[in-house]
Amino acid sequence: MGAAGLLLRLEHAWDAARLRRAGPRPPAHLRIEPYLGHGSDAGVVVRGRVLDDPAPSEAVEGEGVGAAVRRSVRQFVTDDLPGVPLRINVAGTTVETATDADGYFQVRLQPHPDRLTAPWTIGTVELAGPYRGFTDPLTTPLDVSVPGPDATYGVISDIDDTILETGVQRVGRMVLQTLTGSALTRTPFPGAAELYVDLAADANPVFYVSSSPWNLHAFLLAFIRHRGFPRGPVLLRDLLGSAAGREPKHGRIQEILDLHPRLRFVLLGDSGEKDPEIYAAIARANPGRILAIYIREVRLDPGDGRVEKVSGTWDEDVPFVLAADTDAVRRHAVGLGLL
Repeated sequence: MGAAGLLLRLEHAWDAARLRRAGPRPPAHLRIEPYLGHGSDAGVVVRGRVLDDPAPSEAVEGEGVGAAVRRSVRQFVTDDLPGVPLRINVAGTTVETATDADGYFQVRLQPHPDRLTAPWTIGTVELAGPYRGFTDPLTTPLDVSVPGPDATYGVISDIDDTILETGVQRVGRMVLQTLTGSALTRTPFPGAAELYVDLAADANPVFYVSSSPWNLHAFLLAFIRHRGFPRGPVLLRDLLGSAAGREPKHGRIQEILDLHPRLRFVLLGDSGEKDPEIYAAIARANPGRILAIYIREVRLDPGDGRVEKVSGTWDEDVPFVLAADTDAVRRHAVGLGLL
């Protein structure tokens, strides 16, 4: 059995023991955590999770490492609630569902296009019935990104080592930064926020897609807000748990293209992991939909040939740019007429 399989079995064993201990008692801190949704007249996708945990604390200036570590650990040690009946309403359209074994929910709605408002439509998620004696409807607001008619293209960006300095290839350093850092202390790449603000001008939507776990959703939204990046849906994954949360990165990017069929997209990623291969596959599978692919060079060994294996055989009519820094991306984007 591999390490991931062992961790998955341990997680399931922990969840089963926790639920046995809880028994039929009402949850003490039942909390619906909807993630930012997105959609258009082609449909709307809403995701989220239901937990029995207090809301996470906000980072504050000058807090100690201990406070940051405690907040980080609480993001991962969660009491997820399975089988919670939910009712999701967006623009007058309602869908009912229930959370899966890991507390996740994911639904697709088809609101009337005239009821959707750009750039954001406000919906709700609420309990659709009693849950272990908890009867409060607990209505929680939900924000859905809806690009307006003025958008000329969309932006799809990776997060780790693309906008946020993470060092994914240095696992120990990455884990240490995740545990001890906060939205106020983690560092963006120089000029990245300004570039994304300019790309998002004229109401262009921005989507952030990462292989980071959903546990980091609140942290990443806070980082994006604090560092001045454009607000947009953050699509992550559950590294160990259910299929609803574990969808591969390629699938989440394809979902964005399918739900926004009138838009073409700019893809931004890095050379540290699989972005070059994933973006190349997306461009080939969606001819005419990708305006440019930008890959930030972050490899420990730039001579390993991984990116060059993709770019060396690239014959699509889409610019594929390996960029040393943000300024290189900006210069090319200006030349291409994107800025």
